[in-house]
Amino acid sequence: MMNQYCGTSRIAGCQFSLHPMSDQFVNIILSTLEEVDTSKVWMETDDISTCIRGKMVHVFDVVKAVFLHAAKTGEHVAMNGTFSIGCPGDSEADVYMDETDVPVNEEKMSEISQPAGCKFALYPMGTEDYMDKIYEQINLSNDRNVDVTSVHYATRLDGDVHDIFQALYESFDLVQQKVSHVTMTFSLSANSPTNR
Repeated sequence: MMNQYCGTSRIAGCQFSLHPMSDQFVNIILSTLEEVDTSKVWMETDDISTCIRGKMVHVFDVVKAVFLHAAKTGEHVAMNGTFSIGCPGDSEADVYMDETDVPVNEEKMSEISQPAGCKFALYPMGTEDYMDKIYEQINLSNDRNVDVTSVHYATRLDGDVHDIFQALYESFDLVQQKVSHVTMTFSLSANSPTNR
């Protein structure tokens, strides 16, 4: 999975909110946080969301781990958030850039199989040919072991959570190699009682 990619030299981050659709939501969130290793990222949580920062490979590793451990409960779980890299003046958590590129949650997550749906949108900042870069990643998504559907203002991915995150990671990584500041919004849902 993501351990085949090395982290970028720039600090990345993600602001996300986890929403277990259950009256046991407190237990689901707390037990999830106990299972996820966050030692390679800076993390701050408030009453609205959680922000994590560090090497890109570790940011994606932690976000995926949080979603997978919450979803494996069988309850309907949703997550939405924004990945970002290259934001001007963003320097908090620079110390985490010294970490190795080996994701710490991957081995524990590898045996969890979880179908999900995801909508994501890429925003390459400060470039006039941004639509070309977006279309290129949408087209590449068709070769990433996920079902790809165009929807208004986003691209939908359906498949296993591991494959979805691999597609998100690769799309984000390829664009950030060409553009100095990139953001990517996403919404994930697993175990929904509603048919697609």
